[in-house]
Amino acid sequence: MELAYYSDYAVRLVNSEEPARGKDSLTSVEAVRDLFGANAQAARRATDADVTRFRSVRARLRGVFEAADQGDETLAVDLLNSLLLEFPVSPQISGHDHRDEDGRPLWHMHLADHPSNATAGYAAIAAMGLAFHLTEYGVDRLGLCEAAPCRNAYLDTSTNRSRRYCSDRCATRANVAAYRARKRLAADRSESSGLAAENSQRVSARGDR
Repeated sequence: MELAYYSDYAVRLVNSEEPARGKDSLTSVEAVRDLFGANAQAARRATDADVTRFRSVRARLRGVFEAADQGDETLAVDLLNSLLLEFPVSPQISGHDHRDEDGRPLWHMHLADHPSNATAGYAAIAAMGLAFHLTEYGVDRLGLCEAAPCRNAYLDTSTNRSRRYCSDRCATRANVAAYRARKRLAADRSESSGLAAENSQRVSARGDR
């Protein structure tokens, strides 16, 4: 498993809140456990106290995406480094749960956390995964959706660094809004041109009297 895969932990946590819409799905220990996905063993460590702790880490991770989105690479890296220092992990080679067709281990890198609580474990994996993604692809590959008021976080893996939206749904919504705006502008211009022509005709008619 590529270590950059773990960056999805950061995206899932950041997107558990939509500030512009006033929505927050991180309101219970069950919501915290859902963020762990298939990592059921780690999820079982979560308690009610982790709800508040997860929200704190979420705000710091969003800060990384916001700095990257604003083009402040140094700030994005500094914010991420502070998380890495606070929540360390130990990269290890693993293969016990992945075998090839001959039964031999498929060795891969795995991030082993040593948490004092569920938040520490999740934050460590999320921060390290995001760090690998940032150094592998660049700070400008961390973005926030441009389809207002969404602002969900996303990781741009496109070949031409062209991604601007967190999902196809937001891209479609933004394109429809842009199309309607162009239609309104064209209609306003046409109306203005018609009024100008009408006024010109009236002035001309008065001059002929």
